[in-house]
Amino acid sequence: MARSTSREATETSLISGIYALGDEMSRRNFSKSGSGPVHTGPSHRERHAVRPNVAYRQRGDRTRSSEFGAAEVWHPPLGRTTPEVLTQAPGEGYLHAVSAQEIRERLSQLPHDITSQIEVIQLSQMTRKRGLFPLYGMQWGANIYLYPIEAGLVELYTRPPHPQQQIEARMFGGEWREEEGYWQLSWTLESLKDFYLNNVLIHEVGHVIDQRNTSFRDRERFANWFAIEYGYRASRHRR
Repeated sequence: MARSTSREATETSLISGIYALGDEMSRRNFSKSGSGPVHTGPSHRERHAVRPNVAYRQRGDRTRSSEFGAAEVWHPPLGRTTPEVLTQAPGEGYLHAVSAQEIRERLSQLPHDITSQIEVIQLSQMTRKRGLFPLYGMQWGANIYLYPIEAGLVELYTRPPHPQQQIEARMFGGEWREEEGYWQLSWTLESLKDFYLNNVLIHEVGHVIDQRNTSFRDRERFANWFAIEYGYRASRHRR
């Protein structure tokens, strides 16, 4: 009983941290200045995978992220009542965290009146431009785009993670550590699937169904809440 109480207290603390940090993260001004890759440390091949200091992976809302986002395929609304799931090749050196079937199975656990508002979910390809300003996922209209991750399951950055990124990684099994002046976020296949299916995907679903909020801050607050309630907490209760 004591162990269960401790786990619940930890969960509450982590979730409270995300809520408290949501406003801070939504106000951050991401700039391209000083964002070039560093040129010392990893090998030549690894160097190209190092994230510039402003290029932490973020969830994307097309209304705000278009400044940094690479062009995407627009899927016009066709009145689908069941989302269509499309898969592009992930790109050399990358893999998709989840499969189309895993996405369908996860969506089946949500109410139909929620999923019926989604037109297309696309597992997109990593391109050179997306590699500079990467996203985990993005919502555009009634469409959701999920992006691949490094095949080695290690993301490499040039500066420490923000508090919210540390909290979310810990909630889903990701592990941050500093090594030789770089910050690494390491995943296992299991923890990465958990993160994408119960956080990234559900966060973007929250953006799709949010027809009330218009400001970035309020939309992010709602999507964070939706991801916690319908993603993190719901998935833990099924275990």
